[in-house]
Amino acid sequence: MYKTLWGGFKFGLILQAAVGPVSIFIFQTAAASGLLSALGAVLGVTLADLVCVAAAIWGVGTLLDRSRNGKLYFKYFGAAVLWLFGAAAILGVFGLNIIPGFDLSAQHSANSAFAYCFILAVSSPLTIIFWAGIFSSKLTEDNMSRSDIYLYALGAVFSTLVCMSFVGAAGTLTSSFLPKSVINAMNVIVGAVLILFGVRTLRK
Repeated sequence: MYKTLWGGFKFGLILQAAVGPVSIFIFQTAAASGLLSALGAVLGVTLADLVCVAAAIWGVGTLLDRSRNGKLYFKYFGAAVLWLFGAAAILGVFGLNIIPGFDLSAQHSANSAFAYCFILAVSSPLTIIFWAGIFSSKLTEDNMSRSDIYLYALGAVFSTLVCMSFVGAAGTLTSSFLPKSVINAMNVIVGAVLILFGVRTLRK
């Protein structure tokens, strides 16, 4: 039991090593709004991972992989979400607000940070397809039982909670000595990265 849980946690740690739009968003939220808001964002991405993992276990990933139109639809949707959040982050620096309540340089409550991060993290169907592939290989190659798959998935999701909490803590520490101009520059960089990830989503 513990070995399987630990295996999922270690695999999740490897995935967290790749910096993505969510980790950048959490870092910036922490720098602008503090640790409490960052933890709200962390809970948002953890719940999103839990939803994606559950959907993969229940076979949604297989259905998406077989349905070309469904896969394309969700791919465009995920890219659009990334572009929208990216544009909002950049325009917010200049006082233009295209998403109500979304401004990375402004103070965010834990609730709003939770909602934004959940939407950002859950918008890509490729995550579900990825996990469906992982669980399929575990079932066939490693001869894992269904209960072992649940434990493995739980370990992977827990790694998200732990790693993203550290990212939020790091962002909070930097906020104490970063001037407003640097935070604004970070907002522009975050926005540009989100847009680039949107472009990459379409090219997959």
